[in-house]
Amino acid sequence: MNQDRVLEAFRRESEALTDAMSGLSEAEWNLPTRCTPWTVRDLLGHVCVVIDWLPGMLDGPAPSAAKVSAAEYYRPDDRFSPRTNSARIAMAQDRAAESADGAAFADHFAAIWRRVDRLCRVQPAGRTTRTRHGDAMLLSEFLLTRVVEVAVHGLDLADALGREPWLTPSAGDAVRELLLGAEQMAAADELTWSQPQFLRKATGREPLDESETAQIEQLGIRWLALG
Repeated sequence: MNQDRVLEAFRRESEALTDAMSGLSEAEWNLPTRCTPWTVRDLLGHVCVVIDWLPGMLDGPAPSAAKVSAAEYYRPDDRFSPRTNSARIAMAQDRAAESADGAAFADHFAAIWRRVDRLCRVQPAGRTTRTRHGDAMLLSEFLLTRVVEVAVHGLDLADALGREPWLTPSAGDAVRELLLGAEQMAAADELTWSQPQFLRKATGREPLDESETAQIEQLGIRWLALG
Protein backbone atom coordinates (compact mmCIF):
# COMPACT_ATOMS: atom_id res chain seq x y z
CA MET A 1 0.00 0.00 0.00
CA ASN A 2 1.29 3.46 -0.93
CA GLN A 3 3.29 5.03 1.92
CA ASP A 4 1.73 8.48 1.54
CA ARG A 5 -1.76 6.99 1.60
CA VAL A 6 -1.07 4.97 4.73
CA LEU A 7 0.51 7.94 6.49
CA GLU A 8 -2.50 10.10 5.62
CA ALA A 9 -4.83 7.44 7.09
CA PHE A 10 -2.67 7.27 10.21
CA ARG A 11 -2.67 11.06 10.56
CA ARG A 12 -6.42 11.45 10.10
CA GLU A 13 -7.37 8.59 12.42
CA SER A 14 -4.93 9.70 15.13
CA GLU A 15 -6.28 13.23 14.94
CA ALA A 16 -9.84 11.94 15.29
CA LEU A 17 -8.82 9.88 18.34
CA THR A 18 -7.10 12.92 19.86
CA ASP A 19 -10.26 14.98 19.45
CA ALA A 20 -12.37 12.21 21.00
CA MET A 21 -10.10 11.86 24.03
CA SER A 22 -9.86 15.58 24.71
CA GLY A 23 -12.25 16.75 27.38
CA LEU A 24 -13.11 13.37 28.89
CA SER A 25 -14.06 13.40 32.56
CA GLU A 26 -11.95 11.43 35.02
CA ALA A 27 -14.88 9.02 35.41
CA GLU A 28 -14.84 8.39 31.65
CA TRP A 29 -11.09 7.72 31.69
CA ASN A 30 -11.72 4.96 34.23
CA LEU A 31 -14.52 3.19 32.34
CA PRO A 32 -13.89 -0.48 31.49
CA THR A 33 -13.32 -1.55 27.86
CA ARG A 34 -13.87 -4.84 26.07
CA CYS A 35 -10.07 -5.23 26.11
CA THR A 36 -9.97 -6.66 29.62
CA PRO A 37 -8.42 -5.66 32.02
CA TRP A 38 -7.84 -2.25 30.41
CA THR A 39 -9.78 0.88 31.24
CA VAL A 40 -10.17 3.69 28.72
CA ARG A 41 -6.96 5.21 30.11
CA ASP A 42 -5.08 1.90 29.86
CA LEU A 43 -6.25 1.25 26.31
CA LEU A 44 -5.03 4.65 25.17
CA GLY A 45 -1.79 3.78 26.98
CA HIS A 46 -1.51 0.70 24.76
CA VAL A 47 -2.04 2.80 21.63
CA CYS A 48 0.68 5.19 22.84
CA VAL A 49 3.11 2.31 23.38
CA VAL A 50 2.58 0.69 19.98
CA ILE A 51 2.98 3.97 18.11
CA ASP A 52 6.00 4.96 20.17
CA TRP A 53 8.02 2.00 18.85
CA LEU A 54 8.50 3.84 15.57
CA PRO A 55 11.13 6.48 16.43
CA GLY A 56 13.52 3.82 17.72
CA MET A 57 12.85 1.65 14.67
CA LEU A 58 13.66 4.53 12.34
CA ASP A 59 16.87 5.25 14.25
CA GLY A 60 18.02 1.68 13.68
CA PRO A 61 19.65 0.32 10.52
CA ALA A 62 17.28 -0.33 7.63
CA PRO A 63 17.13 -3.98 6.51
CA SER A 64 18.31 -4.61 2.96
CA ALA A 65 14.90 -5.99 1.98
CA ALA A 66 11.42 -6.37 3.41
CA LYS A 67 10.50 -9.95 4.32
CA VAL A 68 7.14 -9.54 6.11
CA SER A 69 3.91 -7.87 4.96
CA ALA A 70 1.33 -6.21 7.21
CA ALA A 71 -0.92 -9.29 7.01
CA GLU A 72 2.01 -11.60 7.83
CA TYR A 73 2.92 -9.39 10.80
CA TYR A 74 -0.22 -10.68 12.54
CA ARG A 75 0.80 -14.34 12.39
CA PRO A 76 -0.12 -15.97 15.73
CA ASP A 77 3.34 -16.76 17.10
CA ASP A 78 5.04 -15.80 20.37
CA ARG A 79 4.13 -12.12 19.90
CA PHE A 80 0.58 -13.05 20.89
CA SER A 81 1.46 -15.65 23.53
CA PRO A 82 0.16 -15.34 27.12
CA ARG A 83 3.62 -14.20 28.27
CA THR A 84 3.85 -11.47 25.65
CA ASN A 85 0.24 -10.41 26.24
CA SER A 86 0.95 -10.06 29.96
CA ALA A 87 3.89 -7.80 29.17
CA ARG A 88 1.72 -5.84 26.71
CA ILE A 89 -0.94 -5.29 29.38
CA ALA A 90 1.63 -4.10 31.92
CA MET A 91 3.33 -1.70 29.50
CA ALA A 92 -0.01 -0.08 28.67
CA GLN A 93 -0.92 0.33 32.33
CA ASP A 94 2.51 1.74 33.14
CA ARG A 95 2.23 4.28 30.32
CA ALA A 96 -1.26 5.27 31.45
CA ALA A 97 -0.02 5.85 35.00
CA GLU A 98 2.65 8.35 33.87
CA SER A 99 0.23 11.27 33.39
CA ALA A 100 -1.30 13.09 36.32
CA ASP A 101 -4.70 13.54 34.68
CA GLY A 102 -6.66 12.71 31.58
CA ALA A 103 -6.08 16.02 29.82
CA ALA A 104 -2.32 15.63 30.15
CA PHE A 105 -2.55 12.07 28.86
CA ALA A 106 -4.55 13.13 25.80
CA ASP A 107 -1.83 15.71 25.10
CA HIS A 108 0.82 12.99 25.54
CA PHE A 109 -0.86 10.83 22.94
CA ALA A 110 -1.09 13.76 20.53
CA ALA A 111 2.61 14.53 20.96
CA ILE A 112 3.57 10.90 20.25
CA TRP A 113 1.63 10.47 17.02
CA ARG A 114 2.58 13.91 15.72
CA ARG A 115 6.26 13.14 16.26
CA VAL A 116 5.86 9.84 14.41
CA ASP A 117 4.02 11.62 11.61
CA ARG A 118 6.87 14.14 11.24
CA LEU A 119 9.53 11.42 11.23
CA CYS A 120 7.71 9.26 8.70
CA ARG A 121 6.88 12.15 6.38
CA VAL A 122 10.56 12.64 5.49
CA GLN A 123 11.29 8.96 4.84
CA PRO A 124 11.77 7.88 1.22
CA ALA A 125 9.34 5.57 -0.53
CA GLY A 126 10.46 1.99 -0.10
CA ARG A 127 12.02 2.68 3.33
CA THR A 128 12.46 -0.54 5.29
CA THR A 129 12.58 -0.96 9.04
CA ARG A 130 12.87 -3.74 11.60
CA THR A 131 10.21 -4.30 14.24
CA ARG A 132 10.85 -5.19 17.86
CA HIS A 133 9.83 -8.75 16.93
CA GLY A 134 12.61 -8.90 14.34
CA ASP A 135 10.43 -8.53 11.24
CA ALA A 136 11.99 -6.73 8.27
CA MET A 137 9.13 -4.67 6.81
CA LEU A 138 8.45 -1.79 4.51
CA LEU A 139 7.71 1.28 6.63
CA SER A 140 4.39 1.60 4.77
CA GLU A 141 3.42 -1.93 5.81
CA PHE A 142 4.34 -1.38 9.46
CA LEU A 143 2.49 1.94 9.42
CA LEU A 144 -0.56 0.05 8.19
CA THR A 145 -0.43 -2.08 11.34
CA ARG A 146 -0.44 1.15 13.37
CA VAL A 147 -3.53 2.31 11.47
CA VAL A 148 -5.14 -0.96 12.57
CA GLU A 149 -4.25 -0.22 16.18
CA VAL A 150 -5.63 3.32 16.15
CA ALA A 151 -8.76 2.43 14.17
CA VAL A 152 -9.80 -0.81 15.86
CA HIS A 153 -9.01 0.38 19.37
CA GLY A 154 -10.76 3.62 18.50
CA LEU A 155 -13.89 1.52 18.06
CA ASP A 156 -13.23 -0.12 21.43
CA LEU A 157 -12.90 3.30 23.05
CA ALA A 158 -16.02 4.68 21.38
CA ASP A 159 -18.02 1.66 22.56
CA ALA A 160 -16.67 1.98 26.11
CA LEU A 161 -17.63 5.66 26.16
CA GLY A 162 -21.07 5.04 24.66
CA ARG A 163 -20.29 7.26 21.67
CA GLU A 164 -20.82 6.99 17.95
CA PRO A 165 -17.60 5.73 16.32
CA TRP A 166 -15.31 8.37 14.84
CA LEU A 167 -13.64 5.98 12.37
CA THR A 168 -12.34 8.01 9.42
CA PRO A 169 -13.03 6.80 5.86
CA SER A 170 -9.31 6.69 4.98
CA ALA A 171 -8.46 4.46 7.95
CA GLY A 172 -11.56 2.31 7.43
CA ASP A 173 -10.62 1.72 3.78
CA ALA A 174 -6.99 0.95 4.63
CA VAL A 175 -7.86 -1.63 7.27
CA ARG A 176 -10.58 -3.18 5.12
CA GLU A 177 -8.12 -3.57 2.25
CA LEU A 178 -5.66 -5.27 4.61
CA LEU A 179 -8.36 -7.68 5.77
CA LEU A 180 -9.72 -8.40 2.30
CA GLY A 181 -6.96 -7.77 -0.18
CA ALA A 182 -7.32 -5.11 -2.86
CA GLU A 183 -9.00 -7.53 -5.26
CA GLN A 184 -11.89 -8.16 -2.84
CA MET A 185 -12.73 -4.57 -1.90
CA ALA A 186 -15.61 -4.28 -4.36
CA ALA A 187 -17.03 -7.66 -3.32
CA ALA A 188 -17.20 -6.47 0.29
CA ASP A 189 -19.84 -3.94 -0.70
CA GLU A 190 -22.25 -6.86 -0.94
CA LEU A 191 -22.18 -7.08 2.84
CA THR A 192 -23.91 -3.67 3.16
CA TRP A 193 -22.19 -3.01 6.49
CA SER A 194 -20.93 0.37 7.59
CA GLN A 195 -17.16 0.63 7.99
CA PRO A 196 -17.33 0.42 11.82
CA GLN A 197 -19.65 -2.59 11.62
CA PHE A 198 -17.36 -4.30 9.11
CA LEU A 199 -14.33 -3.85 11.36
CA ARG A 200 -16.22 -5.01 14.45
CA LYS A 201 -17.40 -8.16 12.69
CA ALA A 202 -14.13 -8.87 10.91
CA THR A 203 -12.16 -8.62 14.17
CA GLY A 204 -14.58 -10.65 16.28
CA ARG A 205 -15.98 -7.67 18.16
CA GLU A 206 -19.50 -8.25 16.88
CA PRO A 207 -20.98 -11.73 16.32
CA LEU A 208 -21.76 -13.11 12.88
CA ASP A 209 -24.95 -14.95 12.08
CA GLU A 210 -24.91 -18.03 9.86
CA SER A 211 -25.41 -16.20 6.57
CA GLU A 212 -22.79 -13.58 7.47
CA THR A 213 -20.30 -16.31 8.34
CA ALA A 214 -20.82 -17.85 4.90
CA GLN A 215 -20.31 -14.48 3.20
CA ILE A 216 -17.14 -13.81 5.17
CA GLU A 217 -15.72 -17.21 4.24
CA GLN A 218 -16.60 -16.65 0.58
CA LEU A 219 -14.78 -13.32 0.61
CA GLY A 220 -11.72 -14.91 2.20
CA ILE A 221 -11.22 -12.26 4.88
CA ARG A 222 -7.86 -12.38 6.62
CA TRP A 223 -8.49 -12.90 10.33
CA LEU A 224 -5.82 -11.03 12.24
CA ALA A 225 -4.31 -12.14 15.55
CA LEU A 226 -4.61 -8.93 17.54
CA GLY A 227 -3.60 -10.14 20.99
